[in-house]
Amino acid sequence: MIIVGEKINSSLKSIRAAIENSDSVFIQELAKKQYEAGATFIDVNAGTFLNDEPEKLEWLINTVQEVIDAPFSIDSPKAEAVERALKANKNGKPIINSITGEKERYEAIMPLAVQYKTGIIALCMDDEGMPETVDERVTIAERLIESLTKEGLQLDDIYIDPMVRPVGTGSHYGVVAIETIRKVKSEFPDVHIACGLSNISFGVPARKLMNQAFLVAAMSAGMDGAILDPLDNKLMSMMYATEALLGRDEFCMNYIMKFREGLFDL
Repeated sequence: MIIVGEKINSSLKSIRAAIENSDSVFIQELAKKQYEAGATFIDVNAGTFLNDEPEKLEWLINTVQEVIDAPFSIDSPKAEAVERALKANKNGKPIINSITGEKERYEAIMPLAVQYKTGIIALCMDDEGMPETVDERVTIAERLIESLTKEGLQLDDIYIDPMVRPVGTGSHYGVVAIETIRKVKSEFPDVHIACGLSNISFGVPARKLMNQAFLVAAMSAGMDGAILDPLDNKLMSMMYATEALLGRDEFCMNYIMKFREGLFDL
């Protein structure tokens, strides 16, 4: 599984305060903890700083790459902020998080992915708004994949986000997300899936339980990446077990190794 560690996000009170105070030690420790817990990419988001997001995002990049070499998920819809972060990046091939089928956003972000040879998370949404059905989302995904590959991106540089919406606001949203994953992965097996996992549980109690159940269901449908909290040991334990059950872990070797390392929350 491709794990995008979600914790360095300025929408979280403690993270915003750390960025405001240039608390590099706090940010660096959190980045290291996520990386050591299994994050493949470290997401960095400074979106709540409306007036100086580019500067804050650049600071996050420079701060984190002082202590770890994990690649980044550069999380912003603003081209200026994304480019500032890409110029500062020294940690290998990043992902831009994210692009959509919306014309203005696509035309602003896509050239940066091409110029800097990045991966890109492509969200199933366009100028018509947030689609309700599986077929609508798959159609948007198909258009995005076609457009991005025409621009020179490889299929395995594309991460489709099925646009997970809270199941508490619509009982069909879990099924819609899972079936979108299944159809996109069936049609484009070399494309990755990377959803914002915890979106599914917004507004319902026992969110961690809902996230765990959704993780297993989505992986069973073909999801091979997720934006999540790698410090949630129970969630990560479920991921390793599901990988083994789905035949993605030969002879359960990774599962056994993680168990012996004491990483499981039983």
